[in-house]
Amino acid sequence: MGKTILLAVLKLLMILIVAGWISIWILKPTNLWTRKWRGAEDSARPTLFGYYGLNFAVNTFPVLALAIIGFVFLHLLPREPRIRRERSSAAALSNPLVVNSTLGILSGSEILLVFLFIIFLVWTYYARISNDFKKLMPVKSLKLDTWQLKYLRVATRFGLLAEACLALLLLPVLRGLSLFRVLGIQFEASVRYHIWLGTAIVFFATVHGGSTLFVWGTSHHIQDEVWRWQKTGRIYLAGEIALITGLVMWITSLPQIRRKNFEFFYYTHHLYTIFLIFFMFHAGDRHLYMVFGGIFLFGLDKLLRLIQSRPETCILSAQVFPCKAIELTLPKDPSLKFTPTSIIFMKIPIISKFQWHSFSITSSSSVDDNTISLLVKCDGEWTSSLYQMIHAELDSDADQMRCIPVAIEGPYGPATLDFLRYDSLLLVAGGIGITPFLSILQEFSSAQNSSRYKFPPKVQLIYVTKSSQEICLLNAISSLILNQSSEKWHLKVKVFVTQEERSSATVRELLNDLSLAQTIRFSTQSKYAVHGLESLVWMAALVGISSIVFLIFLICLNHIFVPSEKKGPSEKLAAPSEKESKEKTPSWVADLIILSSFIIAITTSTLVAIILRWKRLKKDIPPVSQNKGKAMETAGPFEEHEIHFGRRPNFEELFSKFLDETGGSDTGVLVCGPESMKESVALICQQKSQYFRMNAKKNKPGFNFHSLNFTL
Repeated sequence: MGKTILLAVLKLLMILIVAGWISIWILKPTNLWTRKWRGAEDSARPTLFGYYGLNFAVNTFPVLALAIIGFVFLHLLPREPRIRRERSSAAALSNPLVVNSTLGILSGSEILLVFLFIIFLVWTYYARISNDFKKLMPVKSLKLDTWQLKYLRVATRFGLLAEACLALLLLPVLRGLSLFRVLGIQFEASVRYHIWLGTAIVFFATVHGGSTLFVWGTSHHIQDEVWRWQKTGRIYLAGEIALITGLVMWITSLPQIRRKNFEFFYYTHHLYTIFLIFFMFHAGDRHLYMVFGGIFLFGLDKLLRLIQSRPETCILSAQVFPCKAIELTLPKDPSLKFTPTSIIFMKIPIISKFQWHSFSITSSSSVDDNTISLLVKCDGEWTSSLYQMIHAELDSDADQMRCIPVAIEGPYGPATLDFLRYDSLLLVAGGIGITPFLSILQEFSSAQNSSRYKFPPKVQLIYVTKSSQEICLLNAISSLILNQSSEKWHLKVKVFVTQEERSSATVRELLNDLSLAQTIRFSTQSKYAVHGLESLVWMAALVGISSIVFLIFLICLNHIFVPSEKKGPSEKLAAPSEKESKEKTPSWVADLIILSSFIIAITTSTLVAIILRWKRLKKDIPPVSQNKGKAMETAGPFEEHEIHFGRRPNFEELFSKFLDETGGSDTGVLVCGPESMKESVALICQQKSQYFRMNAKKNKPGFNFHSLNFTL
């Protein structure tokens, strides 16, 4: 009861923080906020914290506080839902509302949030530009006509829209410090929000920079202004460098380039450091505080991930399947627990010293305490190199193969078993998209004799493959498929082989025919296992420590390098009275102080994280028994599963039949596979939901769509 109350209090705090932070952004363009904020800064300037401490506390710290409270909330959150949730309008918002090959699959909640964000951008721009036109003042360094002056203000305010998008840009790509886990959104699903925001930033920044250059060109001042690194005011050269860097990153991230040359995209995307530093010099310290929360968490997250991936571990074994797929088994610390559908990021230095690739975990920590498994479909350049390397080991005559070192980040996954809230589950997989469902089904199997939580009594797996060889990917759950038990839950598998004409083979025969699969075991020179992330409480503590250290050094460095008699407010647009002071601290000094304080803060937290990591790695990994063979004998009544050759599944027919079989249960639909298949399934769920709403069948079954993402 006490934990429930504490969770409710933490949730309320997070809502209040989000509401307060959004309110600041909404009020910021108004004259009321400008007057009040200037007064608050003037009052804070003589204090120990100064105006910079006030800016950090009001504009930056809400995001950090949200992370701290969110991690504590996730730590206290029960792993399994205690009760089944009833269908509600809020749950309906998570279902597909728009299914389009260009836009993808958009839920009602996503469309609502995008709509509200666009309204916010329109409001911000309107409030700023209308006030600018009322108080239009000429720029003394430039002799501009009225239309040029107005157009310059239009261009300037587009920069503020880019700033608003930048405040959110890095939040979707956080992994260990991900705020999206509070919303139940995994990293692989949130990446597209990063893409949307990045595209918006490039658009607004291009209009901002391009229009400014146009005004300079038409007024014949472009040669004087374009190279300026002025002592105070907007540093134009820094903005130009940031814009060019952003354009390079965006162009190389386009699908046409990213898919053909992933390494080129990967390396150029690390130019974000240059982009952020020069944005800081261009925008100034006050604007940086508005976007600094996401940058702060991203920098800390990056270093924590680097620590977590050290030292490297070794692959224990690899099972090579005839469909050019490999199941890798890695040593795992027994204390590491993860939820089904989790992913890990893996780097193999022998192949590439810099590339990381994400893979869905196929094993369950409830089944095996000592190992962790993942499936790799060898289609791309990196995965093909892995396939060739393991095949080379197979062809050698050594009794035990050499160790293959790997670096691991993760696992990253949902905080709870959210899919347990449904009365029945419909799992739809295409090709290698079967991987997250293997962990789900193994979790169900391990919990059959447990009373910890209830799980859906009826589960159906629809597996679509190009060839019958890919059915061997079900090897991890073969005993579960062949040994049916109808006491607590029932699993039905329907396989569709689209590019083969065959009528006599059965699922049982294809699963038992594993003679073509080859297993290779490697020597384990490494004494380290996959330990996973630090606890959520420690993550919250590290964010808090970083925030405190940053604020302390920010205050100290400001008092050392910006003496009070020279300091002034470090504003980019100086007031007329300030120009009387001939000896004025350059505005970029405040930017360097922020950067230095940030580096010191995350370095301090990194040292703390290294100590924590060292303590966890002091113990040796226990001996690992690799019992990869699975019993194939049926124990009890067996119902043959379905297999269809030479045709694609009719999802509408399959879904309708499943609803009839479940007898009116609330159904969760999980899909993982090609985008075209996801869109087809989402469209069926959308149509079924609309049908039930139009016919007011509140007590009838409903489909709840969830898309699972994977990376080859």
